[in-house]
Amino acid sequence: MQDGRGGAPGLLGRLITLWALLGGVVLLLVVAMNVASVLGMIVWKPFPGDFEMTQVGVAVAVFAFLPYCQLTDANVTADIFTARASPRARALLRGLASLIAMGFAALLLWRMYAGMLDQRAYDYTTAIVQFPIWLAFLPILVSLALLVAAAALTFVQSLGAAATAARTPRG
Repeated sequence: MQDGRGGAPGLLGRLITLWALLGGVVLLLVVAMNVASVLGMIVWKPFPGDFEMTQVGVAVAVFAFLPYCQLTDANVTADIFTARASPRARALLRGLASLIAMGFAALLLWRMYAGMLDQRAYDYTTAIVQFPIWLAFLPILVSLALLVAAAALTFVQSLGAAATAARTPRG
């Protein structure tokens, strides 16, 4: 991601991009495991617990992509409602959306952390491979923390864009 950000915002952007790429690797591993399982049914013994590990892997991967989507403004939007709005109004709306995303991400981080502690305390595992479910929460919590940081960064950037748009004469 070469968007001209330096310092802490640039470092955060690179970290979020790396995290999303790792999420992609997890997703590729899930696909490879499923291919091996399908081939296993045909050629040799099937891969036990593939369904369980698919659930865990896809959840981890999806959460890993969320901060990148926030940072790159790749979330789904309804631009038809803002197409005729001024650049300042659009920047303010993006800032509001970032603020809401930050709030929801912080709420999810708080509750997922509590959920992880419960999963660990009660020693919940998957049924077949006995994978401790709380371990899947660790990368998800990292993803949510990065989502909070990405939303904070995009909020600040949106406010800056709104201020710049307010100073720029319309022509």
